[in-house]
Amino acid sequence: MLSDSADFIPPGVRERLTAPVLRLAVRLALKPAFSPHVSIASQRRWLRHVARTTLRISQVDVQSGTVGDVKGEWLRPRRPSAITKASAAILYLHGGAYCLGSPATHRAVTSHLAQAAGLPVFAADYRLAPEHPFPAALEDAIAVYRSLIEMGPVAIAGDSAGGGLALATALALAQRQAAPPAALVLFSPWVDLTLSANSAKVPKGETMLSAAWLNACARHYLAGEDATAPLASPIHGDLRGLPPTLIQAGTDELLYGQAVKIHDALLHAGVAVGCEIVPGRWHVFQLHAGMLPSADAAIERAGNFIARNTS
Repeated sequence: MLSDSADFIPPGVRERLTAPVLRLAVRLALKPAFSPHVSIASQRRWLRHVARTTLRISQVDVQSGTVGDVKGEWLRPRRPSAITKASAAILYLHGGAYCLGSPATHRAVTSHLAQAAGLPVFAADYRLAPEHPFPAALEDAIAVYRSLIEMGPVAIAGDSAGGGLALATALALAQRQAAPPAALVLFSPWVDLTLSANSAKVPKGETMLSAAWLNACARHYLAGEDATAPLASPIHGDLRGLPPTLIQAGTDELLYGQAVKIHDALLHAGVAVGCEIVPGRWHVFQLHAGMLPSADAAIERAGNFIARNTS
């Protein structure tokens, strides 16, 4: 069932004062850069620059690593969970429309998620389009998962394109009859790369995304492949038998409708799924963890969800 969104905005002066400032910062810093008229190389450089303003939690150690021949970084909490299996881990797949981003740009999410779940997170530096189109990112995610699962239970989490990739990875594993993930956490997932889905009605409060940019990135990623292919747009796949899933999204984002639709599709497929819609929040607002109480609370709920399903 869809969760009651009214409970997800923490009361207090800090939330009320911080949210408008962060919304404006996102609108000014990212929306002009996320454009098909800006080169991918320039977008990548700008995102790396902007990401330096986000906050990594200090109680989590960051170390570069390689898993399944895929480079990335480990984020390990100094106080591991007392309820999860010691061998459990989280595979995190960053957002960036399959063309931008890296583990470094998403440390605000991955470090806070590691702390909240009490589990090590491996943030995969999967290959990006247009240099490496579909299914390169998917192959990298599968390779990392297959290596991690040899050690213990694995939850897969991701935001935006990384959320879609997390779901596509779970579908691919099911197709190959591999051991399933313990859980999925999808922050503002991009699960439908078709032109019509990306051109949905834009919410009044949208601060980051545009249909033109999403469609341009989808073309880079697909490189001529069918946008309805289930492993590219997992909303078109057979979702039966997938693991417990938590979806989080804001009302003020272009992908709000996709979050609701994939929740309904998973529910119809018999998957144990919850969807938390946070009013007045923008695309992947969890990136403001450490600054925005509603982001901290959302990641805390996601971490608890993962911990319960890896215990």
